[in-house]
Amino acid sequence: MRRFLRIAGAAFAALAFLAAAGAGWAWHRFQSPGPLVEQAQLVIPRGGTEAIAAALRRAGVIEEPRLFTLATLATRGDGPLRAAEFAFPPGASMAQVLDILRTARPVQRRVTIPEGLTARQIAALLTRTEGLTGELPAFAEGAVLPETYAYSWGDDRSGLLRRAESAMLQALSEAWSARAGNLPLATPREALVLASIVERETSVAEERPRVAAVFLNRLRAGMPLQSDPTVAYAAADGAPLDRPLSRADLDRDHPFNTYKVRGLPPAPIAAPGLAALRAVTRPAATEDLYFVADGSGGHAFARTLEEHNRNVARWREIERRRGAGL
Repeated sequence: MRRFLRIAGAAFAALAFLAAAGAGWAWHRFQSPGPLVEQAQLVIPRGGTEAIAAALRRAGVIEEPRLFTLATLATRGDGPLRAAEFAFPPGASMAQVLDILRTARPVQRRVTIPEGLTARQIAALLTRTEGLTGELPAFAEGAVLPETYAYSWGDDRSGLLRRAESAMLQALSEAWSARAGNLPLATPREALVLASIVERETSVAEERPRVAAVFLNRLRAGMPLQSDPTVAYAAADGAPLDRPLSRADLDRDHPFNTYKVRGLPPAPIAAPGLAALRAVTRPAATEDLYFVADGSGGHAFARTLEEHNRNVARWREIERRRGAGL
């Protein structure tokens, strides 16, 4: 009997030793650096621990999916694993990986909507933006504020669009509230329409208040705006025009042809940025009524038709020399 007890005691001690050794090995592997060589961003799928472990293994974040599954089970009290896009540092241990999946902030992606795009162009941009999901609802021209928007993998396109529309409403409201006195604009909507024209007329930031002033002065004088971008918008039916304007375009009867129709067109022609909104509501103090390209990327401004004609002649000479390769 004593011999049996000695043998049983030895066996129990051996099992205890093996269990302790196994636990020590598992803890060592749990805390040891993993195989990831450099930082990686990975979209963690839905589907349970095994699917997550397989994705981590394929990406080189972990080596042993079974050990990861056991570690997840052993630490389940720390919370569930989340399906999202996460960044994993080089050599992330299994403990770090589990902590990231449970508590880390998902990767913040960004999409930039540039100033001056049409609704069609913005829709195409958001449709092809990687990581966004769902259909994109229809939206009005000029309804979206050009800006850089943060989003996470799996976010809905309609949600991002609503944020961009809300941003435009706020920006327009703020610009209108801070507007100068005696503007020939009756509503924020009219300011938005004119800002879209200013946005398309010049990409030179410091020119925008002066370009806006020209159009506002023309509105006060009852003159047609004569804005080429509005004619181009009409000619291409809201899409980018891939050719020069023609005489037929300028002579066409269309609500957006500001050579033929006095006043503002019925809607924006693009998405204006903050600077264009501010330029229209806080224009430069000038009596200018005309402007034309000056060959340097900007424009030459004039108060009188005579001065404008001289500027036009200079611009045509610049174009002639460029065409001749001089």
